[in-house]
Amino acid sequence: MRKAKPKKRYVLPDPKFKDTLVTKFVNNLMLEGKKSLAFGIFYDALEIVEKKTTESGLEVWKRGLNNVIPSVEVKSRRVGGANFQVPTEVRPERKQSLGIKWMINYARKRNEKSMKEKLAGEIIAASKGEGAAVKKKDDTHRMAEANKAYSHFRF
Repeated sequence: MRKAKPKKRYVLPDPKFKDTLVTKFVNNLMLEGKKSLAFGIFYDALEIVEKKTTESGLEVWKRGLNNVIPSVEVKSRRVGGANFQVPTEVRPERKQSLGIKWMINYARKRNEKSMKEKLAGEIIAASKGEGAAVKKKDDTHRMAEANKAYSHFRF
């Protein structure tokens, strides 16, 4: 076990909106250390969202992210030779990172031409409560609900 807990790392707010959540999202979006490219993709995606929805792109993105963020998840727990899917509450930092990762992963799997269009499409779908990332959250919640009987195995 560790002697001391690792220090919490804080991210700097992004240059356009002065929001740390945007920077966290862009850090997950970034590939091979190309942060300026990732910022460009994100900002362009928000512009596309603004054109399609006639709302603030940042507001639509935040609403979509809140629709994707899970509140419970299942963790595998071995008890007496059998594996149980035990539903557990999700820590706030993990909630955020899971939502961000799901949104980006399902945006990458979409069929639009460029990444900014894919991301914009996923943001709009998530803000409406649709899309693959929201489905993932619903499936996770459904799994936790189905395995509620094993919640006494929580650790």
